[in-house]
Order: sequence, then structure tokens, then C-alpha cells
Amino acid sequence: MSDLKPTERFSDRVADYVRYRPDYPQAMLAWLQDEHGVNPHEWVADIGAGTGISSKLFLDGGYHVIAVEPNAPMRAAAEQWLGDHERFRIVDGRATATGLDDASVDLVIVAQAFHWFDQNAARREFQRILRPNGLVAIIWNSRRLVGTPFLEGYEALLKTYGTDYTSVAERYGDEPQMRAWFGEGYLGMGRFDHGQKLDFEALSGRLMSSSYAPRAGHPSHEPMMQALRELFDRCAVDGRIGFDYDTVVYVGKVP
Repeated sequence: MSDLKPTERFSDRVADYVRYRPDYPQAMLAWLQDEHGVNPHEWVADIGAGTGISSKLFLDGGYHVIAVEPNAPMRAAAEQWLGDHERFRIVDGRATATGLDDASVDLVIVAQAFHWFDQNAARREFQRILRPNGLVAIIWNSRRLVGTPFLEGYEALLKTYGTDYTSVAERYGDEPQMRAWFGEGYLGMGRFDHGQKLDFEALSGRLMSSSYAPRAGHPSHEPMMQALRELFDRCAVDGRIGFDYDTVVYVGKVP
């Protein structure tokens, strides 16, 4: 994983990440509350919090959130967006060394970041910072690869032009992998429909928020953007395309 430079590779993508990455569905938070007893009086550690998208969901739900993020530009973006909120703070730390106190949080969330971690070392750190009976929720917005001409064309575009797409693509854990990671503490999974409706500007920004999309000046950038324009023109309805996800969350304890 270290050769992919996970703590650095989004540094020049922050503006697009803030504007064009999807949020997370309210139904997921309701499921955590109803099925697993997560409640707004609890303290949440958002590990690999990025620009604060997942933190915002829990802040809006009434939670206290401590965001942990090693990437300085992303951390600055989260601070600018959420820093005035009295129930939010953000710290410089990693999944394996959060800097948080022992037994200081009730819930650890990891949204769109777990696949970058040293997962065994992260488990030990989560055990350290969680209070007794605390929970971990691992969350991904998993882009659908098939089902519409746009989704299938977008996947083909990434395979053609992405700089290291095949190394990064769909590293997300599936249920057998997550069940194995949690071990006897595994409690279950939830799956929720989610999506964005994007015009061409937003679609371009969504693509460029991806770390494997070649930047301007790269030989593949202009051909990629031309291919994206052609794909959009073929598939758009009323000037927008549907960018569809399955939001998946795995929940358990790490005893």
C-alpha cells in the first residue's frame, strides 16, 4: 500500500473533492441508530476523515466528532468547512496513530478510507481508543460499475485513461473480508441506494477528484476529457447523468 502514497495522493485534488464527492445517506445513520444502538450522545472518531464529508453527517445528527486526518490540505479544508462547529475538532493523525486518548470514543467510523490502512495495526489502535462496548463502522460509497450505459462507459474510460486505476480500483472490502477483519465481533452490514445527478461541470470535477485521473498536462488528460464529453453527450437526460452508488457499512466490535 505504501507505494500508492495514500496520505499524499489527494493533496492536489482537494477543491474537486470538496465540491463533487458524494455525501452519505441519512438512511445509513438511521440504520446505525435503530439496529446498533448508536445515539447522538456518543463521541465519534472519524478516522481518515478527509475533507469532513462523513463528519458532517454525524455532526448534523447531533454527535460530537473528532476527525483524524494525516493529509494537511484535506485537514485544512475540513477545518474551514466545519471548524466553527462546537461539537467538532480535527487532529493530525493516522489510523495507526490517532493521537487520541485511551478509551475516549464510543464509535469509530471510517468512510472511504479503510482500504488505505494497515488494517491489523488500525484494529489495535481502534481497540485502544474505544470505550468498552464501543463500535466500529466501516463505510464505502461503492460506485456501481454496470447497470446503465453511462456507468459502463465510465468504467471503460477509467480503465483506458486512469494512471493507476487497476491498482486502486475496488480495493474496498467485501463482506467475507470484513467479517474476517472483525472476527467474532462482527455484527452485520447495511446497504443503501445512493447517487448524484451531475451536469458536465460536476461530472468533470467528480472525475478529477479521483487520484488516478491524469491531471492537466499529462498526455492522457485531454483525450480522457474528450471521451468524458462524448460519454456525457450520449447518456445525459435533461443535461444530467446519474452517478449511482451502493453505500455499504460494516459494523462490529474489536475486542
